[in-house]
Amino acid sequence: MKRYGFAAAAIVVAVAGCAQMRAMTGGSWETLVDGDKGLENFSRVGDANWRAEGGAIVADRGKGGHLVSNKTYGDFEIRAEFWAETDTNSGIFIRCNDRTKITAVNCYEVNIWDIRPEPKYGTGAIVDVAAVAVPIANKAGGRWNTYEITAKGSQLTVKLNGVQTVSVQDSKLASGPFTLQFGPGVQNAQGGPIKFRKVEIRPL
Repeated sequence: MKRYGFAAAAIVVAVAGCAQMRAMTGGSWETLVDGDKGLENFSRVGDANWRAEGGAIVADRGKGGHLVSNKTYGDFEIRAEFWAETDTNSGIFIRCNDRTKITAVNCYEVNIWDIRPEPKYGTGAIVDVAAVAVPIANKAGGRWNTYEITAKGSQLTVKLNGVQTVSVQDSKLASGPFTLQFGPGVQNAQGGPIKFRKVEIRPL
């Protein structure tokens, strides 16, 4: 009986250890966009012409719009591979509190826009929350890039191609879906396309 008791105790300790390790490292990664697969994981807001094309999810026409994640997230890390032109206006909006009306007020907007008229909130910034130094040192135009966005409690951190662009404390928004944006160019002119070929999220 003692032998069985020790074995049961060992199992309990092992399970507890696994649970603690999971709590420390977060959940597993969920892939929402993989090449040109994944549109079913999002709903559409706006008139952007999102489609699967050339191994990616692409938009290049319309007045603007978003792919809104079907799920809601609180604390998480996002890894997103994207391609933009210098004049592309795009971004990843996180913790949105209204999935039908997406703005930089009711979401945190992690921007992709190298030539934004107000450059301190251009590529790498969180619009109206965390500015980047100008002139912008880390631009996205004309190549594939990787965003790493971490939201844990009030701490928000953004990395572009492995370089931290902003890190800020802000507690205005706690949870919500995230979106992939295609926006209008300067003075509402047609801007360049946006392409996403990998989008993964991991709860923390």
